[in-house]
Amino acid sequence: MMFRCRTPIWVFSLVMLACGASTGIKAGVFPAQIITVPAAATQKAHGTGSTSHPVTFNRDIAPIVFHYCASCHRPGEAGPFPLLTYEDVRKHGHQIVAVTQTRFMPPWLPEPQELKFADERRLGDQQIALIRRWVEQGMVQGKPSDLPPQPKFVQGWQLGRPDLVIRAAKPFELPASGIDTYWNFILPVPVEDTRWVKAVEIRPGDKRLVHHANVLVDRLELSRKLEQQPGDGFAGMELRIESELFDPDSHFLFWKPGSVPYVEPDGLALRIDKGTDLVLNTHLQPSGKPEPIQPSIGIYFTDKPATQHPMLLQLECDNQLDIAPGEKNFVVTDELTLPIDVDLLAIYPHAHYLGKVLEASARLPDGSVESLIRIPRWDLNWQAVYRYEQPVQLPRGTVISMRYTYDNSAENLANPNHPPKEVKAGNRSSDEMSHLWLQVLPKAPPGFSGDPRMVLQEALAQHRVERDPGDFEWRYNLGAMLQAKGDLPGATEQYQAALHLRPGDGVVSNALGTTMIGSGRIDEAIQYFSDSVKARPDYFDAHYNLGNAYVARNNFSAAAEQFRDAARLKPEDADAEANLGSALAQLGELQDAKKHFERALQLKPGHPLAQENLATVNQMLAEQQR
Repeated sequence: MMFRCRTPIWVFSLVMLACGASTGIKAGVFPAQIITVPAAATQKAHGTGSTSHPVTFNRDIAPIVFHYCASCHRPGEAGPFPLLTYEDVRKHGHQIVAVTQTRFMPPWLPEPQELKFADERRLGDQQIALIRRWVEQGMVQGKPSDLPPQPKFVQGWQLGRPDLVIRAAKPFELPASGIDTYWNFILPVPVEDTRWVKAVEIRPGDKRLVHHANVLVDRLELSRKLEQQPGDGFAGMELRIESELFDPDSHFLFWKPGSVPYVEPDGLALRIDKGTDLVLNTHLQPSGKPEPIQPSIGIYFTDKPATQHPMLLQLECDNQLDIAPGEKNFVVTDELTLPIDVDLLAIYPHAHYLGKVLEASARLPDGSVESLIRIPRWDLNWQAVYRYEQPVQLPRGTVISMRYTYDNSAENLANPNHPPKEVKAGNRSSDEMSHLWLQVLPKAPPGFSGDPRMVLQEALAQHRVERDPGDFEWRYNLGAMLQAKGDLPGATEQYQAALHLRPGDGVVSNALGTTMIGSGRIDEAIQYFSDSVKARPDYFDAHYNLGNAYVARNNFSAAAEQFRDAARLKPEDADAEANLGSALAQLGELQDAKKHFERALQLKPGHPLAQENLATVNQMLAEQQR
């Protein structure tokens, strides 16, 4: 009989891009307190504003507005009013001066640095001064011949018609009132074979109501268990996605107002397999009346498979967050030393409303320090994923550091608590977070034949466990990585620590069973697998592995029962059918055994165990008929 211990399931925390509720400033809305710039104050600060070349809208201002503002400020987008014509802009001229002077608009949080970001939407000082001069000079329209063409925006799908459109099966009814509403839509991907995705375009529904949305990949369809009825979706911000293989998060699939879908370069496509669900996590903001939300996702395929495999690294300081009321400069830090060379492709910093200054840097092996990002005035409502103009090469030994400063005083206008109160880490908008995500492309060292992502993930796991011994997921993932490279004692230690943190967890119990099997401790394996089956009766891996453990003790009756459950849970698994047939054959139930061997061969022609044992069973049946 074939004896196989299934690979333990990997547990990866997913990137929950953007958390928290609106504080009254929604995406695209100018702050209410900034309305006009008094003319007298303007003249006092900058003189009369006269120049030999008067500033005109058509020649000087329209190119700025069309490039930086019109993508959001047009019908159907998040901006509260259009900015497409002279009259549109003249009507809001003083307001535009105010929000550009304070750099509230256009929304671009990082300060200038040597490492450039792609598609930076930051106005230069000269552009801001030009807008101010135009308003001071009376907002002259200028010659019609100077006016550039209005920008042309694609109606509907920004990247053109998708190869596949998936729409949520049912709408979600957004309540009329409340603050945070996080809703997850499960979108099964109807593919029969592995496909490669170069772009994902998210159409989240009414953009007035959606603060942000991001896509998570569920390769085992496990999120469906969180729905009361198929297609309902489910509430929640923090999700746990499992994978049978080492498959770390790799791509930022993110939408916010004004964002443009990102097309992955050749060789960096996202893999989608048969049986994959996309989980669309949305942060919704009530409008004052009930509103239906029914999003869609457009998928663009490529025939060029991935030849490079990025991954997302997360630094975080949540366990340091305990911010006293009135504290204006609460600082947390974290750092990670890279065990291999990587190319840094993109970065995503995240905090909630107490975030003040967010910065990340890289200290290179030669001692030099490179700023990766610095946001001097954090604003949760304008968070984003920032992609570098060119990949940033970070050699082995580079120390990546994050340093976040928080303001829990009454002077912080974004503070959700009035008066301020103690704030710790958590998922509510009134809690805090301290996360830094980096998309990196690991480089295999010379002569290394394994997956370089595994090296990086193990270093990250070791670091996270050292910093926070109570982190269940990183304990488990470190155990899985140690087991994958054959360190069973090390894996067992980490799994046992994880089980101590979450007693009775079915996934960890199953993983411990596999290390017991590998160590020859069959009775202990049977106990762990039994605990896993009890905790998760629908867990295929635990039933399958428990069946194998019973086989090792020649308890074929108990083994057949477990293999039968495994085959019921996963009818297309040829191994479960073959092992069930083998157990039945050992019990003398040859006709039933024959059926299951034949079923295994239908599922997987040439299956060696089923083929060999079917021939033996047929021979035994023939001898019985003589």
